[in-house]
Amino acid sequence: MMSLRALGLLIIAAGLAAATAWAGGSGLNVLVAVNQHSTNSVQLGNDYCALRGVPPQNVLRLTNWTGGSIAWSPADFQTQLLNPLLGAIASRGLAHQAQFVVLSMDIPYRVQDGGNQNSTTSALFYGFKTNAANGLGSCSLPDNSSNSYAYSELPFSQAPPNTAVTNSFLAMMLTDTNLGAAENTLCRGVAADASYPTQTVYLAKTDDVLRNVRFVEFDNAVFENQVISNFAVVRMVTDSTGFTNLFGLQTGLRNYSLNTNAFVPGALGDTLTSFAGDLLEASDQTPVLAFLEAGASGTYGTVVEPCNYTQKFPDPVDYFYQTRGFSLAEAYYQSVLNPFEGVFVGEPLAAPFARPGGASWNSLTNGSIVSGTAVWNPAFTAAATNLPLAQADLFVDGTWFQRMTNLPPAAGNVLSVTLNGGSAINYTVSTNAKLASVATGLAGVLNLQSNVTRVMAIPVGDRIELQSLDVFVPGSNVMVSVGAAIGSASNLTTHLQAARPRFLDTMATGYQVVTVTNAPLVGDWIQASFIKTNATSVTLAVTNAMAGTTVGTMVKNLVNLIDASPALQSADGVVAADFFDADPYGESAAQFFVYARTPGWPASQILALWTTSTNLLATPAGTAPLADNVNDLRPKNHLYVSAGANLLAVDYSCDTTAMADGWHQLSAVGYEGTSVATQTRVVRTVRVQNTSLSAALAALPSGTNAALGESLQFTVTANTTNLARIELFSTGGSQGVVSNQPVAVFAISASYLGLGLHPFYAVVTDQAGNRYQTATIWYDLIPAITLTLTRTPPMIAWPAMTNRQYVLLSTTNLATGFQTNAIMMATNSVMHWQFTPTNRAAFYRVRLDP
Repeated sequence: MMSLRALGLLIIAAGLAAATAWAGGSGLNVLVAVNQHSTNSVQLGNDYCALRGVPPQNVLRLTNWTGGSIAWSPADFQTQLLNPLLGAIASRGLAHQAQFVVLSMDIPYRVQDGGNQNSTTSALFYGFKTNAANGLGSCSLPDNSSNSYAYSELPFSQAPPNTAVTNSFLAMMLTDTNLGAAENTLCRGVAADASYPTQTVYLAKTDDVLRNVRFVEFDNAVFENQVISNFAVVRMVTDSTGFTNLFGLQTGLRNYSLNTNAFVPGALGDTLTSFAGDLLEASDQTPVLAFLEAGASGTYGTVVEPCNYTQKFPDPVDYFYQTRGFSLAEAYYQSVLNPFEGVFVGEPLAAPFARPGGASWNSLTNGSIVSGTAVWNPAFTAAATNLPLAQADLFVDGTWFQRMTNLPPAAGNVLSVTLNGGSAINYTVSTNAKLASVATGLAGVLNLQSNVTRVMAIPVGDRIELQSLDVFVPGSNVMVSVGAAIGSASNLTTHLQAARPRFLDTMATGYQVVTVTNAPLVGDWIQASFIKTNATSVTLAVTNAMAGTTVGTMVKNLVNLIDASPALQSADGVVAADFFDADPYGESAAQFFVYARTPGWPASQILALWTTSTNLLATPAGTAPLADNVNDLRPKNHLYVSAGANLLAVDYSCDTTAMADGWHQLSAVGYEGTSVATQTRVVRTVRVQNTSLSAALAALPSGTNAALGESLQFTVTANTTNLARIELFSTGGSQGVVSNQPVAVFAISASYLGLGLHPFYAVVTDQAGNRYQTATIWYDLIPAITLTLTRTPPMIAWPAMTNRQYVLLSTTNLATGFQTNAIMMATNSVMHWQFTPTNRAAFYRVRLDP
């Protein structure tokens, strides 16, 4: 016999820990869009809210879209998603906090208007972009598609893209071909937080010359990470993708396979190819969903032919941003200069390198009754001395309420930098300064002394990149020390740290990119002249002896000649590589790289001169070192500007009359005083009492769980008849209004809300405008667990929620009770358990755990 039903236990998603950190954003900053016509979309969105602590008013239900999961027009995008999203932000008071958008599967990922195709995520980021009027179609790179947020190293709220015509959002699709796979991506993203992975990132240069073009960006990403002592980002030459246990992978392949355990939580992975963003469409290229299914938390691919512009794909510097502590979405969006054709997929808040601070709120306890002007004193402690806390905000029931305190850079503070044991270079913080303006100002002062210090300063957000200008002085000989003083200010809130006491030398190899154009005639020639670092000269030349020879053939002959020359084989020689012939693509041009054979800036000082007969053209012109990548060759260091205090003690007077009477969740959120702005939150639940108005909320069925097919009934009873309205709220906002009645009864369809955890509370308003908010009732909506039996093979099956744990129990004697047979995690919407039949009657029961 089968037990037909068992209900699970309540999950208290709102009971947040005393100190939880979110880098550059949290569930408070996320808007979750669900397609109400897709049960998978609704369930995934509900689970996202539960795991990320997203307030119920931050959920947007798309109720009118029935056009599929792949593409929609700009008009449909506008009316079905963007306008409702902007309207919800305005009507629900979310303008101060809305930064991220999660599109919960079964929402189109392509916006298509004839030959103009953008991704939905990029259209939410900075608007729909049309192709440039140059006849190249989707292979163009229109000016207004540039992303000013890229490479900014600033909080997104301070650096939204300057071409966005409305609010801008860091939007990501959370999707896959099935709900279980999408849920797995969500869970791995959450598991990534503050995990501090040490696994390797591979930057793979492949043999596919059209798709390996990002390799020129690899050295910078490796170097920037090494400056901050992360040596786990490495470049390699391989076409393989058969890796395991990686934190990231960038490659350039159209087809590939990945191991199911290729990545650890929080990893980013993508390939530079044309149609990897065709997530749910048949294509001759592997969709980037393969990265998520292999364990990555984020990926990116284009939804239309982009051509191989590196600007349209993630720069591997995204791994440096992650190492700094930025969330996945922040790191990814900062790394793509022209993302209009690319779709971002994954879990946006994953932050493996976020550094949680500590928080306490000893002056306020859960259940406290407060009234009038209440003085509250939450306190925050920094995770490290270089990560001070700069400000704290108060959120009431998940909505931003007020700034509690703020410690920006104090005007009059003095920052000092000493280079190579010389005199200290001082900078005084100006009035109304921000981190970026301090970094820019200090960099300017340092550059005024560059002739003396032989160091160049480049400001990037709250960071200053220092590059040594002495080619023959090792970085290990270039020292830096920094300091901060109170100066004329009343307190010291501005801080400066150096990444390391001495500069770091590069592991990169210098190169020069050579291009030769035009169709050669008989007798045309190309000559290469090198002056090695020991002052010896080597000259090599090729001459065309046959009509019809292409420039690519001539250049390839020169490449072979260079690599075969004995005079260039030694450590101070060169190697020619990465040859590309554009003739098959309709251009009389060929290109190759000339590398120094030894890494480092000094070895790149080999000089090269390229000359040709008058019919051909070679660039670069003139004699120049092999240092096109000079910014990757100079020894480097970083300076970081921060603001705030290591102990941020808040003394905040709150006018509680600005809140409705009744029950509220107060969230005090502290922010790290860097561009990363990691959040630390401490939560208290209180009851505000400033008037005599009160109300009670009762619910049927009783308990904390309900089956999806049930109707939920809520009764709101006020303590007065002088009421103007009673409004019930749950996931997605208002669920109904009753006017001019002291008692209201609401019937809510559990199926409409979808599987998952949901809060319910009511707000009553009297004729005088006084309001009262009831305590919150939580329901975990689960499928009715109806057990079914199959005979061949003998198996028990029941409906399930993915990524939820179920316990199967059995007995042959009801008087002796049930014993556990199996504990299983659901990987899809139906669970199965095979058993061996016996001659005795058996009873089975299934329950959620919890």
